[in-house]
Parts: sequence; C-alpha cells; structure tokens
Amino acid sequence: MDFAGKDKATYVKETFNAIAARYDLMNSLMSLGMDKRWRRLAVKEVGAKPGMHILDVCCGTGQLSMELGRAVAPEGSVTGLDFSQKMLEVAEKSLLQTSNPGHIRFIQGNAMELPFSDNSFDGVTVGWGLRNLPDLRQGLREMVRNVKPGGKVVSLDMAKPSLFGFKQAYWLYFEKLIPLMGKVWAKKASAYQYLHDSAREFPAQEELVKLFAECGLQDAHFTNLAGGVVAIVSGTKPRD
Repeated sequence: MDFAGKDKATYVKETFNAIAARYDLMNSLMSLGMDKRWRRLAVKEVGAKPGMHILDVCCGTGQLSMELGRAVAPEGSVTGLDFSQKMLEVAEKSLLQTSNPGHIRFIQGNAMELPFSDNSFDGVTVGWGLRNLPDLRQGLREMVRNVKPGGKVVSLDMAKPSLFGFKQAYWLYFEKLIPLMGKVWAKKASAYQYLHDSAREFPAQEELVKLFAECGLQDAHFTNLAGGVVAIVSGTKPRD
C-alpha cells in the first residue's frame, strides 16, 4: 500500500482529518444505509447494558459511541477515543444534538498506547478501526488489557465475502465505484482508494478470529453481515 512516503499512522491521521466532514454521509452511501443496523448489532454483541462503562476505540465521528451511549444510559458511560482531531470535532457536534450527551465523552489518544488503567471497562468496541492500526496485534493487546475479565472486545469492520460471483462483483464495486463516490461527495478520491486497499490487506474474518485468540481472548468468533462484506468479530477476556 502506498502511504505517499509517510508512515501509516501519519498517513491515516491526515486522510481521516481530510474526509471527516463527509465521513458519515459516505458511510451511509457505501453501505446503502445498513451501517446503522450494523452498529446496533455490535452494541448487542458487546453486551452493553444500563450502568456499564464502555470504551470505543478509533471512535471516529462517534456514531458507534452514541449507539453505545443509548444502551448504557442513564447511569453508564462511554469513552470514545480517536487520534483524528477533525473526526472528534464532528463527533462533538453530533453529540450536542443527542438527547442525553452527559454520559459520553470523546478524547484524543493513541490506540497503540491506551491512556487507561488495566481492567477499566466492562466492554471495548472498535468500529472500522482495526485495519487502520500500524500494529494490529499491539492494538488488540491494548484493548484486552483495558477490558475487565469477563468483558468482551468487539470489532465491526470490513470483511471478505467468499460466495463466487458476489465476491468478484463486490471487489469491483469497491475498487472502481467507491473512489469515484469519494471524489464526488468527499472531494478526496485517494482517501477512498485507501479504504479499498486497506480492506484488501486486512485479515479475513477467519484470520481475525485467530488473532483475537492469540491476543488472549476466549470464545473468539465472527458473524458475517451483508454476505460477508462486513463482519463482527468478538472475544471474551478470561476471568481470573
């Protein structure tokens, strides 16, 4: 993948800063509006309930964080962390439009070195973020460190469909049409070319399950969505 002579972390930060204003619109267009349902399923998978404290890593514009907030309200809390300041600015503006913004906070931080104590959260989520990390295993280990024993780490991200015919059509759509949509609506075709390239290089859902297990999670499994275009991958931190 070409990072224009920059390290991956710098390239990704600059890319997401550039598309922050249109990110939610593009997500809705690319997913044909299914992204909202996918986020609700991720919230259900992490087991978010009233009173829980959840960490949402690589929170971006905060859409998953706010879905989590609705599940843990009124006594619980959600911390959304991202390293893109522009994405967080969009998240803060969206948060002001919610009915109960008090139990959600957004902070700028590095997923490679999460600024929290061990066993701080009842669950950890990451939506469309793992493939952007410079070191996938290190990022997962940090999430495992931060979740309490018995809590879940849940990823919602691009996956790899396997059905012949559908698979080929999907990758053609992703390679040709998505960058064009990015050029038209987000004024940044290269950013959406990166999304295609990063999805291509990201481990398939079966491999990601193995990585979850390698990083110390039990009962790791995946659930395909939209024919395997997207997958929820989940694992549970062992109890002492």
